[in-house]
Amino acid sequence: MSLRPYIVGNWKMNGLRSTMADARAIDRAAARYPAVDVGLAPPFTLVHAMAEAAQDSAVGGQDCHAKPNGAFTGDVSAPMLLDAGAGFVIVGHSERRAIHAEDDAAVRAKAEAALVAGLSVIVCVGETEAERDAGKAEAIVAGQLHGSVPQGEGAADRLSVAYEPVWAIGTGRVPSVDDVGAMHRSIRADLVKLYGAAGKGVRILYGGSVNAGNASELLAADEVGGALVGGASLTAENFAPIIHAAAMLVEG
Repeated sequence: MSLRPYIVGNWKMNGLRSTMADARAIDRAAARYPAVDVGLAPPFTLVHAMAEAAQDSAVGGQDCHAKPNGAFTGDVSAPMLLDAGAGFVIVGHSERRAIHAEDDAAVRAKAEAALVAGLSVIVCVGETEAERDAGKAEAIVAGQLHGSVPQGEGAADRLSVAYEPVWAIGTGRVPSVDDVGAMHRSIRADLVKLYGAAGKGVRILYGGSVNAGNASELLAADEVGGALVGGASLTAENFAPIIHAAAMLVEG
């Protein structure tokens, strides 16, 4: 792992004020591993409280609107996230793409809006089981990548990419380490095509049923620069071992 590891928890639609104790415990765990960048993306209702409480982990949003303000009932803009204390935002998660019909152009617009607002961005890409079975996984992911990542000078400096095979998210199924490495190498090659030398510095996270039992092996795969973790990020008991696994790859 040549780049500083980045371990991010996506709480999805989970978390109440009563669960802030879990966030504080995760923040304390992050403090024990200073060689690892740790982030949590809670629901919008907890972003401000979590940002106020966090000392050693970053806090981010799970999505944002492409416009800074306007008549968009129920949406949250990137400047609003920044104002609440967020430092990053996740865009293009497969659940957003599938449930909310977000295409690559919409994801790119959100990513670029986030950068303008001053946030860092995690852009998610990943294939379905049918696409992998048809031998189209790398082509599908490359298409999403080219269509979704932000453009413009300096865009790569605050960008991470999360590869999440759709069929592995929350299912307990995980691709082989060789398959993960192959996909991450393909993504790296595309990032270099898109950004030149700056593409070598973009961290590529793996997501899809990451847990304490498989984190060490997955994080050691080629070009894996961290993890985007779902259910296992809700408690320090489950999330801290993943942070520890990343630290061990750096510190030995």
